[in-house]
Amino acid sequence: MINNELSASSWAGLQDLLFAESWDERLQRFRSPFVYRGLSDFTYSLQTSLMRLGGDYPKLEGHLLRNFKKYAYTNPTAGNSIWNWLAVAQHHGLPTRLLDWTYSPYIALHFATSNLDHFDRDGVIWAVNYVDSNHFLPPKLRGVILDEGSNVFTAEMLEEVCQTLKQFDKLQEETYLAWLEPPSLDNRIINQHALFSLLSGPQAQLDSWLEEHPGLFFRIRIPAKLKWEIRDKLDQANITERLLFPGLHGLSVWLKRHYSPKQ
Repeated sequence: MINNELSASSWAGLQDLLFAESWDERLQRFRSPFVYRGLSDFTYSLQTSLMRLGGDYPKLEGHLLRNFKKYAYTNPTAGNSIWNWLAVAQHHGLPTRLLDWTYSPYIALHFATSNLDHFDRDGVIWAVNYVDSNHFLPPKLRGVILDEGSNVFTAEMLEEVCQTLKQFDKLQEETYLAWLEPPSLDNRIINQHALFSLLSGPQAQLDSWLEEHPGLFFRIRIPAKLKWEIRDKLDQANITERLLFPGLHGLSVWLKRHYSPKQ
């Protein structure tokens, strides 16, 4: 049984927590079945950007995506699938039902400690077992996963079963969670070792779904007093904005934070 609520007391202890449950007996290798999301404030929920838009956001989802496709049509994408468009839209900041996750616990740790304005509060790392979460998929989607021998979906795999979000939402009455691995749109996607969570229905919230499936997740509280040590050691390990946001903007953000005095 997973202990859902953990807390780091030191950098060394944090390593054990981040890589908990990573031993795969079948493979005889350390291959974690978890994906990670880091937040700078422990009280933050797993709300999507679509939810944070407010108002009657479920009705706005289709309008946002339709207009994004219309006005972005001349820009190159990795295919015309709705699932690729959704990934591209999320990647470029459009409010969607997707949430960003990473296979790397250290990249999640970066996002939990990158905001210097939040160093006075505890952060958090969420870890979700993306392998076992597939047991709750609708039969049609689970069949695709099993046929491919995969644990996450590509746009092409989802396209085999459903071509629209409405079709996706109607595959089963009970809310379910799928994982979408985006195409390698740019080095930011690649360097962040990124994937997206995708729930059936724009109003479904991942916190609530995980509470109903407590065996699938744990989260680690990052005490505020540890953030500076974590941040400095991540910087030394080259887990920085310079790597995760390639280009001049990422370079500038890294330099600004690197040379900021300790508050």
